[in-house]
Amino acid sequence: MCLSCASAQPRVLVLRLKPGQDLKEELLHCVRDQHLQAAWISTCVGSLRNLRLRLAHRSETSEFEGYQEIVSLTGTLSPDGVHLHLIAADERGMTRGGHLVEGNLIYTTAEIVILEAPGLRFQRLLDPQTGSNELQITPRP
Repeated sequence: MCLSCASAQPRVLVLRLKPGQDLKEELLHCVRDQHLQAAWISTCVGSLRNLRLRLAHRSETSEFEGYQEIVSLTGTLSPDGVHLHLIAADERGMTRGGHLVEGNLIYTTAEIVILEAPGLRFQRLLDPQTGSNELQITPRP
C-alpha cells in the first residue's frame, strides 16, 4: 500500500544531542514529547563512544569498542515503536551497520533532522507472515 499526503508540507524537527546521551533513548523521547505520528530520519551526523548494534538475523547485541563516526542513520519513528538502522565507522574507517539498540552513547555530538508527514499515521503491528511488528501506514484521522 502506498499512501500520499502531497498537499501538506512535512514537519521538520532538528535535534542536537550532547555527550553521554543515548541515541535511541533520545529519539524515543522526541517521538513521545513531540507526539510524532509518521516520522522518519532525514539525516544524522555525529560520533559515538562505542557501537552497539543488533546485526541481521541475530537476536543478541554486538558491541564494538572505540570511538565511532555516525555515517548514516535511517528509519521510521512512530508512537508504536521505531525501526532504525545505524552505520558507523571506526578510527580506521571500517564501517559496521545494523539495528540501532540502546547503549549508543554520544561522544561529541549528534545532529539529527527528522521529518514528519502530517497526513499519515505509522503503526507497528504484528505481521503474521514475518512474525514481527511491521510498518502499517494509514491516513491520519
